[in-house]
Amino acid sequence: MKKQILLIVLLIGAGVAAALAVLKLEPPAANAHGHGGSDDHADQGNGHSHPPDGLTKTVPAEGPRGGKLLRGDGFEVEVTIFEDGIPPEFRLYGYANGRPIPPLELKVAIELQRLDRKETFTLQPCENFLQSDRSVKEPHSFDVNLRAEYAGKSNRWIYESYEGRTTIAPEFARSGGLVIAQAGPAKIQEIVTLHGTVFADANRIARVGARFPGVVKSTHRQLGDSVGSGDVLAVVESNESLQSYEIKSPHAGIVTERSANAGSVTGDAPLFVITDLSSVWVELKVFASDVRQITPGLRATVRSIDGSATAEVTLPTYLPTAASDSQTRTFRVPLNNTDGRWTPGLRVIAVVNLPPQEAPLAVRTAALQSFRDFTVVFAQVGDTYEVRMLELGRSDGEWIEVLDGLTLGERYVAENSFIVKADVMKSGAAHDH
Repeated sequence: MKKQILLIVLLIGAGVAAALAVLKLEPPAANAHGHGGSDDHADQGNGHSHPPDGLTKTVPAEGPRGGKLLRGDGFEVEVTIFEDGIPPEFRLYGYANGRPIPPLELKVAIELQRLDRKETFTLQPCENFLQSDRSVKEPHSFDVNLRAEYAGKSNRWIYESYEGRTTIAPEFARSGGLVIAQAGPAKIQEIVTLHGTVFADANRIARVGARFPGVVKSTHRQLGDSVGSGDVLAVVESNESLQSYEIKSPHAGIVTERSANAGSVTGDAPLFVITDLSSVWVELKVFASDVRQITPGLRATVRSIDGSATAEVTLPTYLPTAASDSQTRTFRVPLNNTDGRWTPGLRVIAVVNLPPQEAPLAVRTAALQSFRDFTVVFAQVGDTYEVRMLELGRSDGEWIEVLDGLTLGERYVAENSFIVKADVMKSGAAHDH
């Protein structure tokens, strides 16, 4: 009997041991989002950074002021970026048990991890909120690390706030034809467009009248007729001698005015105006703000509005007077018109090439895209692409000067950037505060 009991005990023990062996669990794997583990892409700026100290990223709720509401131990904070008529700034509101926390009782610090750098903000009491010590530069795209203390309790939150950011695998970037360049200096030959009008050359206009008072006996040229030098325009009978004499054209040209008719009495007014249009003037207007950079001696291309006529010219000296109402200055440029393309009264434009100037920082104009109300390029950090809002200066059509929004040497998408924009819009990386 004892042997049977011992056998049963041994069998039960073996079964339990086998079951335990089957049920034995492996140690937990490291979490890919920073819970004790690591990620080889964390330092490549691909938008998937890790919370420090093993913290879990928070997904904020929407707060009563439309900001990001972070709930913690004993109190809550709502983070907003206020930018109504002022540079964007953090404004933070605290709540405890559903009631606002006085700003003086709340201590907050914010650290932003952007793709390429960190920024730290301190917040100071202001009215019923805490206000950041400086503005928050665009783009508002970062990982936020926020620490807050209230009534002896401390909370810390990590959350994502991305805007205009997307990740594109290298093989898709290559197949899409993305071309990456570095922002740097460039020579920019800026152009300025002037507007003007074609006029007859005043030195080539003849106003022909009668030498002696009399009566027009006959006319030989009509308005618009071409005449040569010495051609008879009309015949007049003198009142004193009653002799007829001819009125001749002093030079070749076109009859642009005619007041003579058979039987009319001559006086001091001209009977014919003969205009030589083989050479004309174009008067180009220059705004007062452009006079310093548009100087005599620069080359310009004059074009008719429809593009049918062009001429390369050198700008002469300015006319000595300015327009009293608009303060514009005027260039009067002679144009060869033997082929008759430049008709007086015709509106023209002139493209002036300014001397090349070195821009300390420039990008290719082909890289520019619109995003919200900004002109942007897409910066590249690893496999991540993100908008850079630009303040722009001079341009020559190929290059454009960058005054703010991009740093020297920063990599950006120089060609086919519309592909990145489409991917950003598809991912819904909106301006959400």
